[in-house]
Amino acid sequence: MDLHLKDKVVIVTGGAKGIGEGICRALAAEGAIPAIIGRSQADNEEAARQITQATAITPFQVVAELTIPAECKNAVDAVLAKFGRIDGVVNNAGVNDGVGLENGNYEDFVASLHKNMIHYYLIVQHALPALKLSKGAILNITSKTADTGQGNTSGYAAANGGRNGLTREWAVELLKYGIRVNAVVVAECWTPLYEKWISSLPDPEAKLKDITSKIPFENRMTTSAEIADTAVFLLSDRSSHTTGQIIYVDGGYVHLDRALANG
Repeated sequence: MDLHLKDKVVIVTGGAKGIGEGICRALAAEGAIPAIIGRSQADNEEAARQITQATAITPFQVVAELTIPAECKNAVDAVLAKFGRIDGVVNNAGVNDGVGLENGNYEDFVASLHKNMIHYYLIVQHALPALKLSKGAILNITSKTADTGQGNTSGYAAANGGRNGLTREWAVELLKYGIRVNAVVVAECWTPLYEKWISSLPDPEAKLKDITSKIPFENRMTTSAEIADTAVFLLSDRSSHTTGQIIYVDGGYVHLDRALANG
């Protein structure tokens, strides 16, 4: 299926690694031009190099620390200066930073919101004039923690609830511009960051087996490519009547009875 994404310019925050890198790779495979925004120039350039090698598309990259509001604007301005257009935005950057309630504090909680939600708002706000012209699409990557809770991660859970709320709110506000807004919810997805976390545990193999045993569909982790395939569809005009949707690509983890996984 041709997704009609050739030469479309799509911002992907956190596009150098994990889910973001997978989305950039899938976009490039469709002929789109990913604009990677990330804090590490080395990581951005390496992701761009690998994507070019695999697809012959050369991504654009911008170094930005998205917790600094001014850098959100500078990053969007850099994309516009290069291409003169923005056809889509994927908000993806963030980290499950373990800022809880009992042992947390105001400063860390607010910092977590900056890491995980506030730049979602700022990137889209700065890109909005260009998105109006292109009738582009917005995709927010969010987490199961907004639905399930996790414990000791108040900042991240609150941010993801906010990401979902912004998805529906923006879908309403931007109807008049023909801009579609959707979200993809991630549960247990295998990424380098996830692998690093698993490897830090006393018995990584047992922990991974316990986690996958609770994922109803095929008792396995979601892959970055599976998230990416859904993402590029939602960014394309093949999903032209889909907006305000929060879509779970999680093997049934959130909504199916997990007893099924062991049945």
